[in-house]
Amino acid sequence: MLGPPIRTAMSTVANSDTDTVPSSVDDGTCDICGGARFVRVTSDPDDPQFGQPVPCACALHEDGETRRERLLRYSRLGPLQRMSFDTLIDGGRSTEPADQSRYREAVEVVERFAEHPEGWLVLTGPHGVGKTHLAAAIANRLIDRGEPALFLSVADLLDELRASYDEDAEVGYERLLAQLRDAPVLVLDDLDGYSETAWAREKFIQVVTHRFNSMLPTVFTGVRTLADIDPRLASRLTDPAIAQLVELGSDATPRFFTIGAMGEAELERFRFESFDPTGRGLRGESRRNLEGAFRLARHWADQPDGWLVFLGSNGCGKTHLAAAIAGYRLEQGDKVAFANVPDLLDELRATFAPGSPERFDRRFRRLLEAPLLVLDDLGAQQASAWAEEKLYQLLNHRHLQRTPTIVTTNRELKDMEPRIASRLADLQTSTVYQLTAPDYRTGGT
Repeated sequence: MLGPPIRTAMSTVANSDTDTVPSSVDDGTCDICGGARFVRVTSDPDDPQFGQPVPCACALHEDGETRRERLLRYSRLGPLQRMSFDTLIDGGRSTEPADQSRYREAVEVVERFAEHPEGWLVLTGPHGVGKTHLAAAIANRLIDRGEPALFLSVADLLDELRASYDEDAEVGYERLLAQLRDAPVLVLDDLDGYSETAWAREKFIQVVTHRFNSMLPTVFTGVRTLADIDPRLASRLTDPAIAQLVELGSDATPRFFTIGAMGEAELERFRFESFDPTGRGLRGESRRNLEGAFRLARHWADQPDGWLVFLGSNGCGKTHLAAAIAGYRLEQGDKVAFANVPDLLDELRATFAPGSPERFDRRFRRLLEAPLLVLDDLGAQQASAWAEEKLYQLLNHRHLQRTPTIVTTNRELKDMEPRIASRLADLQTSTVYQLTAPDYRTGGT
């Protein structure tokens, strides 16, 4: 849980009050700051430090190493303690000169904020461009100077708020909320994790609104453009009176993102050139059907628009055609995600396990925003309520955006979850093709 709160309950303290050593209550906690080690100056509105956190006398009399250890515990940085301005890659990860120049300018802005944290700093950009590193570097710079900073991902923040309702919670809800609202400097990483439920949105807005009204130094990072988030939040993040927006360079994530067995080596085997549209001896309607699927795939690969849905039994060529399109679009410079649906759901479930290298919200967001997504073998998954809901959320998002998506399935649309089936069958978005040919790998008549 979070460390000692930066409290305002003991805040009617003038600067001169911090020059004397306070007494302590029986448990050793300072009776001025309650263990926070900081107080807010509120006795003199004309004081230049009015409303600002200043060290309590108990903090002034601790040695530097003790103070640093305490600030690190409070910060919640954990392994991000290694992320400093000194460990940044010069110019960032991009090889594009324009991106490198933009990155260096962004670092200058962020370093100025770290030296004098005032107002809000909003860092936006795709995954992998260094937003979290820069945000953590701010917190580490403050700690090096002996100043407090609290670092949390938005998803962790909401998890802890939910847990604080439990009767045996180490830190109760009201106390935890006060810590978040009143932290001298608060870093909120990954804004994209805040909007899972109406409850989460409201609690997050409460914290943000308090810090906005109090003009408390706050750093935000996020992937989505501000036009795509809650308008109440966006209006505060873009207010020029308090917020400074820094946009980082182009996406540094891999061009090909795969879940399941279809790696880049496999894509090389499943090309248009290796697909036999004659089905190794097919004749009549079956052959015409397979040749029609091949022509449709080639045309869609040249001009991907909306969705392409291949229906058919196992072995009829659906996956080969989907992989051939994916490989072709990669050659054209597109970014592609290819996911076997049963494997996808297994991996999404695994993100909830302790020690998972990637959180659910981040991995799910990558699927939502992939410029081209292939969902192979839809319908082969175990149809739990959780699985159906996640698939619906993914497909509904991409349906509303008309984001290029390829779906293969051996099930009839009428046998699928109705909400999913209606989106796959939407003629304004989808081109649906039923493959009737037998297993093209073994031939047929």
